[in-house]
Amino acid sequence: MTGFARAQGQNDSQTWTWEAKSVNSKGLDVRMKLAPGFEGLEPAVRKAVGGGLRRGNIYLMLEVRRGGDSGGVRVNMAVLERMLEAAEQLRQKVPDLAPPTVDGLLGLRGVMDMEEETVPDEAARAATERAILETLDQALKALAAMRAEEGSHLHQNLTDHLAVIADLCGRAESLAATQPDAIKARLAEQVQDLMDTVPALPEERLAQEAALLMTKADIREELDRLKAHIAATRALLASGEPVGRKLDFLCQEFNREANTLCSKSIDTDLTQVGLDLKAVVEQFREQVQNVE
Repeated sequence: MTGFARAQGQNDSQTWTWEAKSVNSKGLDVRMKLAPGFEGLEPAVRKAVGGGLRRGNIYLMLEVRRGGDSGGVRVNMAVLERMLEAAEQLRQKVPDLAPPTVDGLLGLRGVMDMEEETVPDEAARAATERAILETLDQALKALAAMRAEEGSHLHQNLTDHLAVIADLCGRAESLAATQPDAIKARLAEQVQDLMDTVPALPEERLAQEAALLMTKADIREELDRLKAHIAATRALLASGEPVGRKLDFLCQEFNREANTLCSKSIDTDLTQVGLDLKAVVEQFREQVQNVE
């Protein structure tokens, strides 16, 4: 299922932001981009994701910004004053020399000093990493909540598709009940055509042919399996557990039975029901790909 979440945190020297996105996938694939210096968090991040999510392509990004007192630049006034004195002495010797500019003075070596960043000790760094992981937990919970909301809509969609599948199975069962009479009428017509051209067939042979056709056209076994698959699917949807893979397998079984029903049908109405069943099963299967 798809989703997006963002969570922020901070301490005295840093602020950080987690962004978490997910898209549909059959398995769980975690990809991340961590801020420089925090790559060592990857195992803990993967463990946190695996503890709350079971399926989907998960994209995580951690951005960390230093506080204002963590490092910067300053003007070395002592060096600047010496440079100004030197410039004044030089102008006395060379009167036509242009006065120094601000950007020129600041560009001189030693005038601008880079302040070193305060390197946190191990305890402070460990505390920061724990806080960052706590913020990740907030982002993952928000992502899971968004996925759960989408899941409720998906559950209703799957339930509606399953109701259509059950209705089509009921129609197929009603049409199947008329198949023996249709087979008998069709066989009688074929026999009559044969009798007009060749000697009449023995009664026993006709009975054997009729029984063979009825056996081939019998779809009761396929309908029984379809009913069992419908019951199993309803139980899975009501379980509240991660059932995506099981539902995917049942979709294959639904499709197999629908194909067999079409191949056995000798009636155009029953064939149309089988084709409609295949279409709904395919729609159901597409939605199942989003189920965790």
